[in-house]
Amino acid sequence: MTTRLLLVDDHAVVRSGLRMLLEDESDMEIVGEAESASEAIANAIRLKPNVILMDIGLPDMSGIEATREIKKRVPDAAIVALTIHEDEEYFFKMLEAGASGYVPKRAAPDELLTAIHAAANRQVYLYPSLAKLLVRDYLGGGRPSEEQSASELTDREQEVLTYLAEGANNEEIAAALVISPKTVARHRENIMRKLNLHSRAELVRYAIRKGIIKA
Repeated sequence: MTTRLLLVDDHAVVRSGLRMLLEDESDMEIVGEAESASEAIANAIRLKPNVILMDIGLPDMSGIEATREIKKRVPDAAIVALTIHEDEEYFFKMLEAGASGYVPKRAAPDELLTAIHAAANRQVYLYPSLAKLLVRDYLGGGRPSEEQSASELTDREQEVLTYLAEGANNEEIAAALVISPKTVARHRENIMRKLNLHSRAELVRYAIRKGIIKA
């Protein structure tokens, strides 16, 4: 299956470099580019890409806001942050907005390709040095009731949690488990309540700590 890509960066030279790298990949197709957040949102709605490479520093609004808006309008699009920012503030905000990956621009090309493949397969990819932030943050601020809460999950909720941690949406989980999307949504609410989680970033932290997904 060919992965349809949308490149979002306000620097033409960066987009050109990405195009040169990615056009050599037989399983990837660049369907569009955008130099602003508003253009990225419009192109995501129109082109329905599988994966969006999103810069954070855009001229009209941040890539974080663009990610949040795109996930509302095109929930099946996986978004990978490709940015110069490597500090915790941007990292956690992108995860909370719905990003499935986070790669610094200094990363090797192979790292970016790995992130794209992971996102296309509904998995979460975090650059190693940044994944450590999640683990450190969670270990430093874990909730006292976590172990007790985790033990309260039913077998079905454990299955749903695994899919959620890998980035699957309600419809995909419903198809995989042969249940209705409404049932998935109910399980999801129960999971977040029992584990006292309130955002995607917290869910990913929990999943990494428990070994549900690999950092």
